[in-house]
Amino acid sequence: MTDTATAVPGYVFDNHNRNAHDQHRFLAAAYDPLTTRRLAETGVGPGWRCLEVGAGGGSVAHWLARRVAPGGSVTATDVKPDHIAPAEGLEVLRHDIVRDPLPEGAFDLVHSRLVLLHLPERLRVLDRLVRALKPGGVLQLDEFDITYGPSLLMPDAGARALYERFLDAKVRLMERAGADPAWGRGAAEAMRRAGLVEVDAHPHLEQWDAGSAGVHLISHHTRHLRDAFVREGMTDGELARVRDLLADPSFRACSCVTYSVQGRKPL
Repeated sequence: MTDTATAVPGYVFDNHNRNAHDQHRFLAAAYDPLTTRRLAETGVGPGWRCLEVGAGGGSVAHWLARRVAPGGSVTATDVKPDHIAPAEGLEVLRHDIVRDPLPEGAFDLVHSRLVLLHLPERLRVLDRLVRALKPGGVLQLDEFDITYGPSLLMPDAGARALYERFLDAKVRLMERAGADPAWGRGAAEAMRRAGLVEVDAHPHLEQWDAGSAGVHLISHHTRHLRDAFVREGMTDGELARVRDLLADPSFRACSCVTYSVQGRKPL
């Protein structure tokens, strides 16, 4: 969990990739229920001013905009915000959270999902998010630890080995792009060190089968990240076999761990 760019950084899920729309759709199906449930626990409601960092397809930003009406506002930022539809009470900004300024002491709630794990500068960005909060405001980070996610039931030993090879390759390609695949497990401690109080970390696991939204997401990654997987030594034939395995009715695996972590800025 370092703050140095020893790898060549580059966000692997490019919003201008032709697969980006499906990436956002699968992410929303898999993780919006957890994200919005946790956000609701903050008490977010009419009149709140919210910041959604790395808004992607905008599903969480739209949920927040409905929640804070009337009288509230949501600022949704992304380096490539083209997929965020306009909505009442929602301001969409093209914004690089690493380099572009944020107003300080401005927001009742700041939320970011699966952004900091991709950034070599994640600790500096965390400090910026904390400074953007009003005293008493809440930061929620939803982050993965993709180093955990064991297979449970597979059609055969070859399928188990293929699945594990696929997961290992995904960890490597993310590390090569400057990500920390295990960042989620350290997010709570990092938030406490950044000065937040009442830090509350909820780990979330699921059993995955062929019908799970999370499985649809990782199957999509075999297409969206095809070039990166090939650079890590996987062939197109192996990626096709991974898709077949993920659609097999007998497939069972544990999801990776999602950590939904909240902390409050002291008054």
